[in-house]
Amino acid sequence: MKPLLICDCDEVLLHMVRHFGVWLGETHDIDFTPNGADFAASMKRRDGSPAPSREEMWGMLDQFFPAEMERQTLVPHAREALARLSETADIVILTNLGDHVRQARIEQLARFGIEHRVETNQGGKGDPVARLVREHGDPVTVFVDDLGVHHESVAKHAPQVHRLHMISEPALAPNVPKAPAAHVRIDDWREAEVWIASRFSAGLPAGA
Repeated sequence: MKPLLICDCDEVLLHMVRHFGVWLGETHDIDFTPNGADFAASMKRRDGSPAPSREEMWGMLDQFFPAEMERQTLVPHAREALARLSETADIVILTNLGDHVRQARIEQLARFGIEHRVETNQGGKGDPVARLVREHGDPVTVFVDDLGVHHESVAKHAPQVHRLHMISEPALAPNVPKAPAAHVRIDDWREAEVWIASRFSAGLPAGA
């Protein structure tokens, strides 16, 4: 049985916030200064009018995906790390996007040379991670994500999964502490690959 890597995409494999911010300025005349807080709290209208509401923020994200996904760029060393890990492990990309964006995400990742199963999700990732682990026969599994809320969800629903917190955006990472529910925080894929491979070679679930 192969080990399993379940990996997020935005700010783990592909840069998003930097390109979303540029697009907000171009399209909505909004300055975007992500600091680890809610996206809506990081937006400021240049004309001084009230900041966007959370509902407006989600609407802007819906505009960015999939229409502006071509702006996104590859995180350094991500492709190479996944390629090496895929020699011994199964890999699933679990991305929190609407289901209608799944094919666009598959094609986007393929353009960067990342061709693995892609699953879209809305809400916490604990349930889908638990389902994927069961589907693969309950192998040693590592979960990688940039959001603490998802590590908390996975810790609740699939506690045997090793949890790696990664934020690949240098402008954002220093402002965000390690997710309490994650086992480790690593923001560089060269180091992350070593840690993941070590979990796989040990062959033990988290907490063992």
